[in-house]
Amino acid sequence: MTALLNTLMSRLTEGPSHQTPPADIRILVVDDEDTVLQYANRVLRAAGYRPVLASSGAEALERAEAMGGCDVLLTDLMMPAMTGAELACRMRRSAPDLKVLYLTGFSDRLFATKPTLWENEAYLDKPCSIGGLLEAVSLILYGSCVAPEEIATTAVPALWL
Repeated sequence: MTALLNTLMSRLTEGPSHQTPPADIRILVVDDEDTVLQYANRVLRAAGYRPVLASSGAEALERAEAMGGCDVLLTDLMMPAMTGAELACRMRRSAPDLKVLYLTGFSDRLFATKPTLWENEAYLDKPCSIGGLLEAVSLILYGSCVAPEEIATTAVPALWL
């Protein structure tokens, strides 16, 4: 597994010089389930990112302000008090170019309230594989996938369950 993650990290930093190194990309991960937050945190950190975590929309707004904004919002869709779509809308008021990746088990609800995703928005169904999460982040950031095939087929760790 370490060899695969090292390969991923080197592939993430290769490519066009306009790509920002993973450690410099500000990713805010929001989910009301701690296991999902910790899963995303482990996967993203192993790939060289340094995500900031929040367990609610209100906490996410505070964290985004404290970190001076973010480049990617990775958010659950269905959360108490504020949905991920509401959070994204509020954050986009001050950062219209914010990239949003909805991580959801309820994509049907996403499209019931929002028939078309905006520019710089995508979604990923839960549960997702390590490779699926990294590919989705890569696509939303760079418009292309830089994760190696071996990672894309890796099973989801038991912590996700």
